[in-house]
Amino acid sequence: MRGLLMETLALPSFFYCLIAFSSTLLQFCIAADTISPGQSISGIQTLVSSDKVFELGFFSSGNNKSWYLGIWYKKTPGVLVWIANQNSPVTDPSAIFTISDSGTLVLLNQSNHTIWYSNPSRPAQIPVAQLLSSGNLVLIDKVTSTSESYLWKSYDYPINTWLPGMIIGKDMSNGLNRFLTSCKDSDIASPGDSTYKFDYKGLPQIFIKRGTMKKFRTGPWNGVRFSGLPMPINQFFFPILASQNDMVGYMYEPKNKLVSTRITLSESGILQRFVLMEGSTEWTTMDAVPNDMCDNYGQCGPNSVCRSYKESTCECLEGFIPKSPEEWKLLNSSSGCVRRTPLECLRKDSFMKLEWVKLPDLLEFWLNKTMSTKECEAECLKNCSCTAYANSDINGGGNGCLIWFGNLIDIRGYNQENPGQDLYIRLATSELRSIRESNVKEGPVVVLMVSVICGMLTLGFIYWCITWKITSRRLGLLRKKEDIEVPLFDFTTVATATNKFSQENVIGAGGFGPVYKGHLSNGQNIAVKRLSKDSRQGLKEFKNEVVLIAKLQHRNLVRLLGYCIQGDEKMLIYEYMPNKSLNYFIFEQNGSALLTWPKRLDIVLGIVRGLLYLHQDSRLQVIHRDLKASNILLDINLNPKISDFGLARTFGGDESEMKTERVVGTHFM
Repeated sequence: MRGLLMETLALPSFFYCLIAFSSTLLQFCIAADTISPGQSISGIQTLVSSDKVFELGFFSSGNNKSWYLGIWYKKTPGVLVWIANQNSPVTDPSAIFTISDSGTLVLLNQSNHTIWYSNPSRPAQIPVAQLLSSGNLVLIDKVTSTSESYLWKSYDYPINTWLPGMIIGKDMSNGLNRFLTSCKDSDIASPGDSTYKFDYKGLPQIFIKRGTMKKFRTGPWNGVRFSGLPMPINQFFFPILASQNDMVGYMYEPKNKLVSTRITLSESGILQRFVLMEGSTEWTTMDAVPNDMCDNYGQCGPNSVCRSYKESTCECLEGFIPKSPEEWKLLNSSSGCVRRTPLECLRKDSFMKLEWVKLPDLLEFWLNKTMSTKECEAECLKNCSCTAYANSDINGGGNGCLIWFGNLIDIRGYNQENPGQDLYIRLATSELRSIRESNVKEGPVVVLMVSVICGMLTLGFIYWCITWKITSRRLGLLRKKEDIEVPLFDFTTVATATNKFSQENVIGAGGFGPVYKGHLSNGQNIAVKRLSKDSRQGLKEFKNEVVLIAKLQHRNLVRLLGYCIQGDEKMLIYEYMPNKSLNYFIFEQNGSALLTWPKRLDIVLGIVRGLLYLHQDSRLQVIHRDLKASNILLDINLNPKISDFGLARTFGGDESEMKTERVVGTHFM
């Protein structure tokens, strides 16, 4: 048993053994999550949080040549969340972690030299170090033991992992700046060159940098969210205002308390949000940034907008033209765009509204948080160098004034499903008039097209309303995430992973629709089962499969990683099986030749084990009702996994038979 373990010493006398045992017992009779002066941990000894989620101890890295003191998830020890001596590894396994009488945490090497130590805010009368259930190692004084009186905490010194409740930001009172730093690679604890860090110039915004080069930017905080951070991630963040302990920063809390959540900066500079479902030992990637081409900083160059949902990703702003048309045609748009018509300045230029965008980077800007929108426009017109303005806060219809000078860098456009913020671009009045006249000439044709489209949309809306009334109750049940034990994937994440559901990614099909191979940003391969609109598997079967498989855990059942719903789209995300289905190995001549008789027997036994689990050993008694060779998938080692539970039924513990109202299964001619 790991924890604060006792070492049994082989002494020649039972008496001395008893003394040694008693001494050790007295030393470690405290709770398993705390350590006091005179106590220490070394070797395989660890501290474990009271809820058994986090563990602190020593681990080795780099072919066992370097030793570190760190915190990890007890269920998944390979996932580190904090390292004390990241820059000062110990070269021998005999290091000791202890606490001084005044409350300083100390890491000593074999020669009793200090390798690492904490810097508490003040001496403690009765110091105790405790590993909290949040994964935060804190130093407290028992005389004044409150969360506000922590003398030191590991949350103030993050590495590459951001945990719920951890503040990423700056404490203005002492200058302590909390930010993420990547590791060199997934196996080495030493720091890498990527950072996730706040910029406090004007309005706070966050950057991912590789060295000094900007790789990704969230856009400034607009009072509600970061204008350029994907909505699924934005919903997790909460601002910490300067009035609260002089702190400027942000934190997040998971919506579902039944899952473990962490945000990690990878060695390649990708910020990923992972979840660990209750009862599972494998982490699933939910979101990642950068996620597509338009997340790359300045992808389309100055004075342009990047829209990933359009075929032509890069577009010049209205009134601007490509600086280098040749490069623009070759999609090498780093040179960006320039004005077609110079600003008239004293003749009173005008503004064109650009909707739903990530605001430009704050390179040359001016900020006033009390101005109205009209006052902001007037202020911009006073300065000939002003090129655009926007509200600094979108609450209450918008207020505050943010003005840009010079080129506008790193604008990203969104559609209505993921709105950004409105930006007002300054143009010469003659240029704006020319744009409007061009729109007027196209008016009659546009009116006709709009009329036709509106008529079609009206008919479609009526049809949708009828359909929605029929399906909303059932679909509403599915949207209740408390009924489902697997995560909901964002549609954009799935589309990106499958190369926008490219035909080249199709690996199978059935009456339900196609199955695509996907590749998540963290490198994990997935299989996406996308239900077609005329699928035999309707909402009832879809919900059945999601809820049912989420409750089943067995080595011979295919693992469901999550699901996705958006509009009419219904998708199931599975672990990827590289060796297709048993159907291929039975009915294809080339495939059949690959199976030896011992392997055939292993496959049969694996299927039987899976069925035995379903019928007898699982917490739900399940009858599959559509078991066939095409529903037996094979992993990389040809181990069988039963899949496709759309038609399955569950039985109560005291039931042995049940009648159904329709014929199910596969129909054979």
